[in-house]
Amino acid sequence: MTDIEQGPVAGEMRRRLEAALHPTILALRDDSEQHRGHGGYNPAGESHFSLTIESAAFIGKSRVERQRLVHAALGDLLKERVHALSITAREPQT
Repeated sequence: MTDIEQGPVAGEMRRRLEAALHPTILALRDDSEQHRGHGGYNPAGESHFSLTIESAAFIGKSRVERQRLVHAALGDLLKERVHALSITAREPQT
């Protein structure tokens, strides 16, 4: 499992995703600086993220269902702290 970012928001995201989805791969990148001057930009960082996650919880699920599982796991963070999240969610390769 990989956790690229170590800030407090990224750490909480990682904890929630691990608890809910038990991923085999979890890569989270803070893209906030690329959005300087755009809506939702927070000078403190940790407002825009890219996530790659692989989990058995996604087996047989559509792309939309997988994203809903991620959103459910992150809950209030997406409403209160994270402005944008790009998600690549896949099932384990056999």
